[in-house]
Amino acid sequence: MKLKSQWEFGQASECRRGLMCGMGYSAEEQSRPRIAVVNSWNEYNPGHVHLKQLAERVKAGIRDAGGLPLEVMTTGICDGMVLEDPKYIEVPSRNSIADQVEITVEGNFFDGMVLLSTCDSIVPGHLMACARLDLPAIMVTGGYMPLGVCRGKEVLHIHAQDKVGAMEEGRIDPDLYNDLVEHSWGTCGGCTSMTTANSMCMVAEALGMSLPGNSSVAATSSELYAIAYKAGKRIMAMVEEGLTARKIITPKSVRNAIKMDMAIAASSNLLLHIPAIANEAGYDEPWWKYFDEASNDIPLLAHIAPSGPKYSVHDFCLAGGMPALLKELLPKLDGDCMTVTGKTLAENVKNAVVYNRDVIHSLDNPVMSEPGIGVLYGNLAPEGSIVKIAAVPEHLMTYKGPARVFDELDDALEALKTGQIKPGDACVLRFLGLKGRFGTTAFTFQENLKGRKELFESCAIISDGRFSGGTSGLSIGYVSPEAALMGPLGLIKDGDIITIDIPNRRIDVDADLEDRKKDFKWKFDTSKYPRYLNLFAKNVGSMAHGGIWE
Repeated sequence: MKLKSQWEFGQASECRRGLMCGMGYSAEEQSRPRIAVVNSWNEYNPGHVHLKQLAERVKAGIRDAGGLPLEVMTTGICDGMVLEDPKYIEVPSRNSIADQVEITVEGNFFDGMVLLSTCDSIVPGHLMACARLDLPAIMVTGGYMPLGVCRGKEVLHIHAQDKVGAMEEGRIDPDLYNDLVEHSWGTCGGCTSMTTANSMCMVAEALGMSLPGNSSVAATSSELYAIAYKAGKRIMAMVEEGLTARKIITPKSVRNAIKMDMAIAASSNLLLHIPAIANEAGYDEPWWKYFDEASNDIPLLAHIAPSGPKYSVHDFCLAGGMPALLKELLPKLDGDCMTVTGKTLAENVKNAVVYNRDVIHSLDNPVMSEPGIGVLYGNLAPEGSIVKIAAVPEHLMTYKGPARVFDELDDALEALKTGQIKPGDACVLRFLGLKGRFGTTAFTFQENLKGRKELFESCAIISDGRFSGGTSGLSIGYVSPEAALMGPLGLIKDGDIITIDIPNRRIDVDADLEDRKKDFKWKFDTSKYPRYLNLFAKNVGSMAHGGIWE
């Protein structure tokens, strides 16, 4: 690679050279390509607590390949830690993270970057920054969390979360409940189910932005540390080759990621994150339409918890992981897409092997032909709404019931706890969208409903907010336009009859909404939130475009 002349930027170059000397960097080190090691390590996110050590392996690879690694940081919030008041997730912190990378990497004239992250909003934020900056870039995702062990058995964390409602109602032994909560999570990594963290790590690999197998190895495995070292070495070759992010993140590779999403029934939040990455790269296409098309074409090949009843991401890893899944899916993908290896997707997975056909199925023998995620349209969602089909009980695939409308999440939770929600109700949680309340999740309401069997098996949840990747039951999210934009969800009233027809992709309300528009009253209360969130609500764009800045 041809380095810039010492005098190309005159005084600015000499100032930087002097400052580097002052920090102890030799002239020889300063002559090397400068690689940003963009880390999101912190001590309060179990998905990221090990990234400090992982970054050292990345830096070793960069040094051994002739580069100068310089570690910089971004925010890294864990969804589980902030569930009580999740206003900073999913999109506000994600957009901020993309901005942080732009400011730090672009502002410091780095030649390339390796980005380390694991969790829900951080991985998409890093990928958005890759697409935005179009530098040589490679992702190192932090692996999945080992299974917990409770009373002599391996346990999946999602089963502890499922017991919260049962504990509140006294339907589970308190000692067993406490044992589950205290022992269901492992030491580090992304929670061991197909929730948003692991789903986004797999998107990074399907896009071609991480090394083969990275998204489906354990956070505690030696293989992950070897991958980190290889990524450090590989970024130097990418700088030399001029292999930048937009040569990898293309409309074709984005469609590959969407198809992979369908094949594993990944998090519904991918409907927000994948369009955001694509739009940051400059690809303004009808991405929700492509999700809908893929939902009718791609069968479910791996049924992982929480939508699947039995298998974890650990089982998926043992069965061959993401390379094996992509090889099985290859007839439906564009195998010629370039990846960070400098090889095509097809070349990367040609030797992959499926070791357990009960976990990773073939196209001619899928788990089910009904897709994992669907897009519902109708007079309640003219721009679309999202449902995780694989998580919906068969008897709720068609539904009809009266609306119970809540403008605040806390009000809905209180109504649930005090018995105001009745079997068969359509629970409408609105003004939770990006403009209304930052894309707040209805996860806490959903989890409490799940603990009440009669309600969980008969009620619908309909929201313009996002859902956690752990969504299950008849849960419809991302209803667009959102209520804060005077979308139909903001106009319905208690008792309106809502009809949901998942096989025909419809969601409708039996009401004259047009006549109600004149009475619509809602305004974002800037006094309730600090400056960043006000700035976010003012500038965030459509959910259908991924909620990027507009």
